[in-house]
Amino acid sequence: MLGALLLVVATAVGAQVPADPHAVQPERPTVATHAYTVAPGWIEVEAGAEFDRYPDKSRGGSAPVLIKLGLGGRTQLDLFGALVAPPGRRLGGGDAGLALKWRIIDGSRWLGDLALQPSVKFPTGAVGQARGTGTTDAGIIVISSRRFGPVELDVNLGYTRRSGDGTAAPRNATLWTVSFGGPIRGRVGWVAECFGYPATSGPSGSGSVTAVLAGPTLLLRPWLALDAGVIAPIGGVQPSAVYAGTVYNVGRVW
Repeated sequence: MLGALLLVVATAVGAQVPADPHAVQPERPTVATHAYTVAPGWIEVEAGAEFDRYPDKSRGGSAPVLIKLGLGGRTQLDLFGALVAPPGRRLGGGDAGLALKWRIIDGSRWLGDLALQPSVKFPTGAVGQARGTGTTDAGIIVISSRRFGPVELDVNLGYTRRSGDGTAAPRNATLWTVSFGGPIRGRVGWVAECFGYPATSGPSGSGSVTAVLAGPTLLLRPWLALDAGVIAPIGGVQPSAVYAGTVYNVGRVW
């Protein structure tokens, strides 16, 4: 679960390293991520739960976890994984991986703050229980973030290349996201996103998917944020969902 900067006004996050390195920089709950990075030597944890309802009335869910470690003023190491409960299956560990976010441009007139995020996902989830694809995935996301007054805009374009013969999962996949976040009042904010997965080909190929996500955010402390909301499909086979989660800046580790 890659997301947007949720609490723009409440956290007062800067365009580069935050003025307060202990202030959270949430990527939850959106599919998108932002171009900013955790302060060098600091660690931040994101976790949540999502409950899905599919078009055939079946139900499932997941509990993603993301650990972010600041490596430098422009770089961040991500470790990610999830517990997954596919429809009709038990809850268990899904696929896991790592990513490196690297902000390469600050304050461009046309691109805003621009970052690249290459990633690798490993086949740690049980394929027979539908909790993993059984493939090793190499991906990259191009991230553009900018502000319009108190509102944050994050745009992502992503590409994934998978191992295997395309039977378990398409060998090539792409995604796009447009995410917004801003203040409502005091510690309460909002987030909204439109995201999509274009059609894929091969034995496991499928049609395109488009959906929207929206919900409130709450900053309990500068280092602790909460979120909740809904996901609604616009087109394609995408479950309806409700979600809730938290982001916690643990502190400095070196």
